[in-house]
Amino acid sequence: MKKQFENNRQLILYFIKGSKTYFILAILFAAAASLFDLINPRIISFTVDSVIGSKKASLPAFFNGFIQGVGGITYLKGHIYLIGVFVVIVAIIGALFRYLFRLFNSKGAEKFVKVMRDGLFEHIVHLPFAWFTHNPTGDIIQRCTSDVETIKRFLSEQLTQMLRIIIMIVLSLYFMSTISIKMMLAAAIFIPIIVTYSLFFHKRIGATFEKADEEEGVLSSIAQENLTGVRVVRAFGRERYERQRFEKQNTIYTKAFMKLDILITWFWSIGDGISGLQLLTIAALGAYFGVKGDITAGDYIAFVSYNTMLVWPIRSLGRVISDMSRASVSIDRIRYIMNSEEEEDDKDAINVDMHGDIVFDHVSFRYNDDGPLVLDDISFAIEKGTTLGILGGTGSGKSTLMYLLDHLYEVSSGHIYINGVDIKHINRDYLRKNIGLVLQEPYLFSKSIEA
Repeated sequence: MKKQFENNRQLILYFIKGSKTYFILAILFAAAASLFDLINPRIISFTVDSVIGSKKASLPAFFNGFIQGVGGITYLKGHIYLIGVFVVIVAIIGALFRYLFRLFNSKGAEKFVKVMRDGLFEHIVHLPFAWFTHNPTGDIIQRCTSDVETIKRFLSEQLTQMLRIIIMIVLSLYFMSTISIKMMLAAAIFIPIIVTYSLFFHKRIGATFEKADEEEGVLSSIAQENLTGVRVVRAFGRERYERQRFEKQNTIYTKAFMKLDILITWFWSIGDGISGLQLLTIAALGAYFGVKGDITAGDYIAFVSYNTMLVWPIRSLGRVISDMSRASVSIDRIRYIMNSEEEEDDKDAINVDMHGDIVFDHVSFRYNDDGPLVLDDISFAIEKGTTLGILGGTGSGKSTLMYLLDHLYEVSSGHIYINGVDIKHINRDYLRKNIGLVLQEPYLFSKSIEA
């Protein structure tokens, strides 16, 4: 029985199994990189206030031990280049951790998307033939390419970044609180503002993106149909008609994405305004508290540095919340495919001797539940060793008879027997391997002569 995915989280967890370790390592290295990024502003603050200035240093025990090990603050005053060397070393270590974060993050993303593509293709080739009549080829391709890339981009560039952002925000606020609680609260108050307006745009961007994605699927279907049936288009002189049909859909698709672009433009513009206001607020408050003597020059430099580092994570947090709407739409579209029931034999399916009579017993069939009957109460028998020719106009149901005999569709009513056994009880693979179909329009799969 095929696994059903009740929500998007289950789908992601199903495909992420083979790449989970990579993403865990990526998050750990991202946390380490964030920590080292936040050390240097503190070093600069110490240098300005306690090495160049005369303020008593208040550093963690590790740093105090290190300073005493190199000769103390007095020694650093005469050899200030050592602080510069230490800053460079910290930056290099941070850069190394960022490299490892991106390396494992990229490996995890590629492994994830490979597993997803393989799983999708494996599932699609086992779907019932009737499923493909209700789902255009272009739309299926769109889901397996564009939507898969959207999910990959969200998981590798946004979801892991979100965890890194949260770590960065927590650490930044902690370091800022050690300098000034009041200024830290002033910086932190902008976080819920950005999150709130991001949630406001979240649903609107999601609905607009879904519409644009659907229109892109229709456009892909038109292109696929024309490339596949180019001989028919040329033979009947339909180039102008097909071009106009493509241009009409392309206009609809373009308008849908322009609407999405307008929403995203508003989202980013408002975010830039809020971020700019935060920077201005902290700069003004820092200058005010500095004049009052509540913070030193070194603390002011460090706090501004931390606030600058904080602006990017807050902006990115808003972006992630906004982009979640796109990813959610794409995951829903992939989940639709994965939740479609595969073609399965019943547990009592058997292999039978195919060298027997073929009987259509009061067979009726319609392609859609509410559609017209294509075949209506058809009954005939083909005795073993005989040949039967069926004539009829285009669309009269000749090919449909063969599709039903091959069990590509389920009959709406009636029965089809081979050697006295209803084909519903015959193993599908065995049945199809023993029935030869020569289609009116043969299809050649691409392959070299050498292969």
